[in-house]
Amino acid sequence: MINMINKINKKIYSPIIIIGMHRSGTTMITRMLEQLGLFVGNKKEDNNEAIFFFELNDWMLRQSGGNWDNLASVRYLLENQEIRNLVIDYLQIILKSPWFINYLGWKNYLRYRSPHKISIPWGWKDPRNTFLLPIWLDIFPNAKVIHIYRNGVDVANSLKVRAEKELRESVKKHFRRKILYWLYKKKHGFVDSPKVFHLESGIKLWEIYMEKAFSYNSKLGKNALHIKYEDFLLNPLDGLQVLVEFCDLKADTEQLKTVAAQVKTGRAYAFSKNSQLEKLSQNFRVTLSKFGY
Repeated sequence: MINMINKINKKIYSPIIIIGMHRSGTTMITRMLEQLGLFVGNKKEDNNEAIFFFELNDWMLRQSGGNWDNLASVRYLLENQEIRNLVIDYLQIILKSPWFINYLGWKNYLRYRSPHKISIPWGWKDPRNTFLLPIWLDIFPNAKVIHIYRNGVDVANSLKVRAEKELRESVKKHFRRKILYWLYKKKHGFVDSPKVFHLESGIKLWEIYMEKAFSYNSKLGKNALHIKYEDFLLNPLDGLQVLVEFCDLKADTEQLKTVAAQVKTGRAYAFSKNSQLEKLSQNFRVTLSKFGY
């Protein structure tokens, strides 16, 4: 009888879906939430994104002919109700299939089987959730959404720095592997996005992400939480307290202090230390001011 009551009273959690432009602090904050008790996946890639949901988002973007830096075509997937229904049906099948083991791991899969039966706080992070969120809300209408955002100039510069590093590594690999192209075709490009080598293009892409993320406010209401990266860096303890309450985590004060101590506060408004980036900030002051910068 007691076991039956416990089973009936067990809380079932809808997911926490983390959105926000690339290079905006989503990885850092997701890792902190994971340390404080949020389950974000058994198998994750380098940016702490659950491979299971990463691949599903990748699949959806391919259906629309889009990519993370070219998302205008996603609207055609969302607006065609027949295609949208097929996509949702497919995702629901995959979520209830043994493929879900890749996200939950064997132990959790044997316990829950379905995402609609998970009794611990859980979710996933992927910047592309920002545009694919309507699909996920069709499946999880009570999901909570955390949007993490950062100054557009710092985002654009970080994207450019990452792309330049990626290109340097690709050049080295290319000259070492030339002969191998006779044996197999290269699956991926030399860089992920040529667009972000231009700071101006990076800022415009940031603006598109920001507008989309804030557009969900009326639909989500209290289930949306916006975290300004710079404010979080200046006061991580209070920021984590807000996040813990929003995610319904059970972390205590000492855990919060330990995790908050990892934050490097000097990363806020990094562009202000560079005259070129400071000038760029002035050139885009109207765009930046739309989002409180």
